[in-house]
Amino acid sequence: MPYTVDEIRKKIENVIDPSTGESLKANDAIKHVGVDEEQSSVVCLIEIGVKNNEFSSQLTRNIAKIVKLELGYKSLVVDYEQARPKTMGKKMHILAIASGKGGVGKSTVTANLALAMTSMGKKVGIIDADIYGSNMPKIFDIENEELSGTEDGKIYPFKTRGLEIVSAEFMTESGKALMWRGPMLGKILKIFVSDTIWDQDLDFMLIDLPPGTGDVAMDVKNLIPDAKVLIVTTPHVSASHIAIKAGFAAAELKQEVIGVIENMSFLEINDEKHYVFGQGGGALVSEKLQVPLLSTIPIGQPTSGHHSLFADTELIGIMYLNLARKIIKSFSS
Repeated sequence: MPYTVDEIRKKIENVIDPSTGESLKANDAIKHVGVDEEQSSVVCLIEIGVKNNEFSSQLTRNIAKIVKLELGYKSLVVDYEQARPKTMGKKMHILAIASGKGGVGKSTVTANLALAMTSMGKKVGIIDADIYGSNMPKIFDIENEELSGTEDGKIYPFKTRGLEIVSAEFMTESGKALMWRGPMLGKILKIFVSDTIWDQDLDFMLIDLPPGTGDVAMDVKNLIPDAKVLIVTTPHVSASHIAIKAGFAAAELKQEVIGVIENMSFLEINDEKHYVFGQGGGALVSEKLQVPLLSTIPIGQPTSGHHSLFADTELIGIMYLNLARKIIKSFSS
């Protein structure tokens, strides 16, 4: 002693993560190494394949053998982060779209945002995680389709309009409702995240969350710890009130909220704006969460003939392009 941080990192990089069977170096899992020479202590931040007590304890013991027995330090502190599933490429930015309550147009926002990103040259996937209210296939006019898979149980996402999509709607009979208890929600989300063969070159993954702050939001945090959150609300006081709660819940889960979208902001008739659902909800959510109000999208119907998707030549379609530009910029800054 003393050893440099780089020397310590070199010493422990060949330790095997018991949850993956691969070395810390192979998984690029050593996120931080620090040394307190006065206390003779080493501090590490490690990304582990499966974060549970059994694997964490075993990995800590193996690192401690090197740090304490071989290098002679008195103490070791290891903090663990859940690694992103390998099905999701390292370059992929992950954004969960959340709302406090249903009926605010969250799924429509997700779909149009995804299309806007593709029109800007980005490769995009969508996870329809609103399990009980999955309607992404309906938005994209996908009917009676089943996902294909592999012999080892992996599935392929459905491809349409340059997007990759998975949804619980693909796993049920047409017109039938899902009646699953809480644990099943986590299982199907794990299938969408870890057992789906996503294009490794996807730039963005958008996750359409169910309304509220329940199991799925927490499962997303556990499965994809680096996912960021976008909040959708309407101007109405009841929607904005619960959207604030959804934002605070994300913050408690240590998820970064990047901004707020106020959907159904107004209805414009003959150049006059009618505030059907009131005013100021988006601004209030933005202020309370201390994040930017990224867009105020009016009530409108696509003129392109589609029921939900706006062309990039329409006014609202252009708004989505501007929103996509802001979000892309926020991930690159």
